[in-house]
Amino acid sequence: MNVLALIGSPRKGSNTDILLDRILRGCRERMYTSEKLYLYDFEISPCIDCRRCKTKNYECAIKDGMTEIYPKMEQADVLLFGTPVYWYGPTGKMKLLIDRMRPFIASKKLRGKKGVLVVPCQEGPDACGALVEMFRKSFDYLGMEFVGKVLATAYERAEVAKNQEDLRKAYELGISL
Repeated sequence: MNVLALIGSPRKGSNTDILLDRILRGCRERMYTSEKLYLYDFEISPCIDCRRCKTKNYECAIKDGMTEIYPKMEQADVLLFGTPVYWYGPTGKMKLLIDRMRPFIASKKLRGKKGVLVVPCQEGPDACGALVEMFRKSFDYLGMEFVGKVLATAYERAEVAKNQEDLRKAYELGISL
């Protein structure tokens, strides 16, 4: 199985990164291949609603970092979406990625793939409802299966590393994929 982690945090080594690493450790136990992409390393422009992605080739008209990300998403069996909570939603970079996933609606190339959500939040899991629902609806729209989530209470850099329960949940989710 091929697992792709899409990291929407601007901070490498952050709570989001730590939780995703723990999931990927569980995946490696199962001998799955994996790759991490830090979205802030890519230029991702906003969708311009030109609707070219709805035509015969289902390709986005914008040529930026997404041209490298699209094929990796297509090749993955499991997509891990990791983002801290910003104003009860994803980071701007993660939202840009989601908006640019529009070609997959028409092409159906993500249909049947598994989706996982990883979210550290200063206010804790109870503040993640809107974000979780946004991803759940997005996965449904794309024909993906929402197979799990890790919602952790964390704000300061690497704070989640002290929370053995959240680390265990992340690892076990990786094993279960």
